[in-house]
Amino acid sequence: MGTMRKRGIFMKITFLGATKTVTGSNFLVEAAGKKFLVDCGMYQGAAQDEWENSSPFAFDVNELDFMLLTHAHIDHSGRIPKLYNEGFRKPIYATKATCDLCSIMLPDSGHIQEMEIEWKNRKRVRKGLDPIPPLYTAEEAQKCLEVFCPVKYDEIIDIDENIHVRFNDAGHMLGSSMIEIWADENGKRTKAVFTGDLGNNDIPLLSEPTMIEDADYLVMESTYGGRLHNRDENKATEFLKIVSETLDKGGTVVIPSFAVGRTQEILYELNQLKDIVQDEDFRKKYETLMKAPVYVDSPLAISATEIFKDNMDLFDEETQEIMRSGDNPLEFPGLQFTRTAEESKELNAKNESSIIISASGMCEVGRIKHHLKHNLWNPNSTILFVGYQAVGTLGRKIVDGAKTVKLFGEEIAVNARIEYIEGYSGHADQEWLLNFIYSFFRKPKTIFLVHGEPEGQVILKQKIQGTTEIPVIIPEYGEQYELNEEVERLGRIKGTKQREKQYIRLEVLGRIQTLKEELEDMSSIVKEEMLNEDANDGDIEKLNDKIKELEQQIVRIVEG
Repeated sequence: MGTMRKRGIFMKITFLGATKTVTGSNFLVEAAGKKFLVDCGMYQGAAQDEWENSSPFAFDVNELDFMLLTHAHIDHSGRIPKLYNEGFRKPIYATKATCDLCSIMLPDSGHIQEMEIEWKNRKRVRKGLDPIPPLYTAEEAQKCLEVFCPVKYDEIIDIDENIHVRFNDAGHMLGSSMIEIWADENGKRTKAVFTGDLGNNDIPLLSEPTMIEDADYLVMESTYGGRLHNRDENKATEFLKIVSETLDKGGTVVIPSFAVGRTQEILYELNQLKDIVQDEDFRKKYETLMKAPVYVDSPLAISATEIFKDNMDLFDEETQEIMRSGDNPLEFPGLQFTRTAEESKELNAKNESSIIISASGMCEVGRIKHHLKHNLWNPNSTILFVGYQAVGTLGRKIVDGAKTVKLFGEEIAVNARIEYIEGYSGHADQEWLLNFIYSFFRKPKTIFLVHGEPEGQVILKQKIQGTTEIPVIIPEYGEQYELNEEVERLGRIKGTKQREKQYIRLEVLGRIQTLKEELEDMSSIVKEEMLNEDANDGDIEKLNDKIKELEQQIVRIVEG
């Protein structure tokens, strides 16, 4: 593998995922004679991203000595079964809660892989093509759990005499961690910190992220690096307003939510609403909410809620106190779980107003797609987003104002009310990312920004360098850095150019699909304008000329 095979004197990091994107976290670290991974996540979203999931790993699986996992979300853990299938049998260190959650999330991911490939294979067979296997099955995902090694927060783990690690609470989800890594070689100690996903400081249930005292190098997420969250102290009240208005109209509130994390926080907030000081208007809205059935439509969410109950020691003090008083913040009247696919389908057949919380949070896979199909066209219903929507995902298209979306091969009009309560985000925003850096007693020599979109990363980089003068690097896929006194870029690993060629091809196909959708949107708008009696003839002539010009450009591209 070129430079990757060389055992170096200094710590090296190769960035193999979450580079200028928010999915696919995967970092190869070489230090003190060992090779190990930090995270091995799945790509989610556009076709060119998902192609990465089935691509060969950019390292020799047999050369790995161990792995560190920051948390259970699939964009950080989702390719572990693939790693296992290719022969990896070394330890995967993660917190107990992360191990517990992976025991349900990875088999669920495997089940989704099987369902998705079954649908694709039906299309392939109709075209005369051979079927292809899933990335991994639920059974294969179950098997990989045997190499997980649960650890506790705040305890220093000696991997060997030269490498030591410590997991700290990242406040992002149950069991999420920032990982400190100390490596001793040639009489020199190097310390790197990987943040994983840093939590928003006011997430219900969870403690705030741990402050780290010092680091030589920091690999930090930057999901909201270019933005500030709305500091809405009353997001529960905003939630209640949106929900009650929808229920009053006889509509359904569909909440696309990651089954683990945000779902439990929403349940907590719903439970806590009863304790807010109420005026008459608030009381009416609350009564409307309490009369409505609330369905958590994911067997995964049901299991996750049980795991949350089994790990109450990780909750913040306020939540633990509530639990000791006998009030379970994850339960309230009207709450129902749908376990089977049949029960899920019945929700859309019921003629009732309700709240449906369903995975996945970005609307890409699973039961949520069925609920969107039955509610997106309905102006009385609301689709309420409470988490980050990655570029290229169906959720992002809806949030960005798509007029129509395609679900199960059918064009669905987006007539429903679309809302996004940003305060539920599990990620720190720009202010808290900066505060995290400021909190170091001994500042990092260099910061690497990962897990973010390029525009936001550039803004955050400028903010960091402008306020701290710490050098900031935004790595490209496949770039390898040696962490000497001066960070040295060693180049990009072998095979990167070939991957980029394939990536560009897929990107072209993705852009054509987007163009097709935009042309369909334009067609709908133009039809409305043509049928409008007030339409100006001059404007229509100008529009006709522009469409002719566009048509000629497309013809030139095709002929070329």
